[in-house]
Amino acid sequence: METKFETLPGCPFCEKADKDIILQNDFAKAFWDIKPVNPGHTLIVPRRHVENWWGLTKDERNAIDDLVVQMKQILDERYQPDAYNIGMNLGADAGQTVFHAHVHLIPRYYGDMKVPEGGVRNLIPRKLK
Repeated sequence: METKFETLPGCPFCEKADKDIILQNDFAKAFWDIKPVNPGHTLIVPRRHVENWWGLTKDERNAIDDLVVQMKQILDERYQPDAYNIGMNLGADAGQTVFHAHVHLIPRYYGDMKVPEGGVRNLIPRKLK
């Protein structure tokens, strides 16, 4: 990858070591989450430092989408998950702690939650009816 992207010193995603990158393309890279929810939990991030989804270019969004699809194939082969969650935390009040845009690709396994119904709707349990 010869193109230089704007990075932020101290950002753990900008400074991710090449040896930790699973997949990459011209605008994005994928690596294992350091605090995985489940085996195979992966982050897909733009190579350019940008705070969240709203600041991404169309090329960056497409590149991230391509890596999500490619990572799913790798995870299917390696872990044989039963399902997936794909998500983003956009802002501190949504739970974002690293302010470099990133997509969580989380393999799900039968029995990893007692009652998985509701998926992302369970983010605020007190609002469930």
